[in-house]
Amino acid sequence: MTGDAAPEPPDDQGNRNVENAVMFGFFVVLVVAGIWLLGTMADIRKVQDCAAQGRRNCATIEVPDRGR
Repeated sequence: MTGDAAPEPPDDQGNRNVENAVMFGFFVVLVVAGIWLLGTMADIRKVQDCAAQGRRNCATIEVPDRGR
């Protein structure tokens, strides 16, 4: 045996790369869902605060874009 032989990489290195990619994708989906959930909760809180103050017409008013 000589000390010049390079160690062989493990056979499951390809599987590990796929696992890392899947975990990263799951993490990205989780972060995006969390951001969406926080935005939705903020909108609901605004409507509830408006209604708790006794106001009417607390729903969001959609204004169409005026494109030329």
